[in-house]
Amino acid sequence: MRGVRRLGEPAGADEEGPHEVGGGLLPDLSIAFAARFEAVSVLGVLHEGSVLVKKRVAAGDPQAIFFLGNLHDHGRFGLEKDVTRAIELYERAAELGVKGAHYNLGLLYHEGTDVETDTAKAIRHYEAAAMSGDVDARYNLGSIEGIAGNHVIALQHMMIAVKLGNEDSLNTVKRMFMAGLATKDDYAGALRGYQNAIKEMSSPDRAEAKALGFGVIQLM
Repeated sequence: MRGVRRLGEPAGADEEGPHEVGGGLLPDLSIAFAARFEAVSVLGVLHEGSVLVKKRVAAGDPQAIFFLGNLHDHGRFGLEKDVTRAIELYERAAELGVKGAHYNLGLLYHEGTDVETDTAKAIRHYEAAAMSGDVDARYNLGSIEGIAGNHVIALQHMMIAVKLGNEDSLNTVKRMFMAGLATKDDYAGALRGYQNAIKEMSSPDRAEAKALGFGVIQLM
């Protein structure tokens, strides 16, 4: 569970994806830890997971801080939705290098649903996440530039996202080509980049994802 959502999705719509490497004084907060916390919470044993997360937060674990921020952001597992607290935790996690925290902050300021819209802050956090390889942040940057009429910059962002395997960006480049905002070579390059990215998604990664899913079932 990555703990982020796409632009326009309701709070609580999580995405699957790799977690950033955690840190702090305790071992990394891995995907397996997040899955175990979710499993025990589903069983109604929230206290065990909550204490564990708070212990990791107190120890300065970046992923635990991000994870707790996500729970407050979405109001999950018995915690009331508290966006102010979520932002505080996301900012701490972002300072410690968690790209998902930058992405979520960008999304909050971009959507302006629970906080006042601040496009400048949204772009700043999206840029930090994108520089760390977050493809959704890159796509959203392209969308912002496109809406602002900065089509050259928008295309640059979309081309980068396409080469990271983002299908929405590929479709955007196609629409830009059909509208005369991108060249035939741009679209052809986007197709090649997307196809290469899909090929590079190795079978060991898929096997690991399946194994993690099986692990959650075993914990339950």
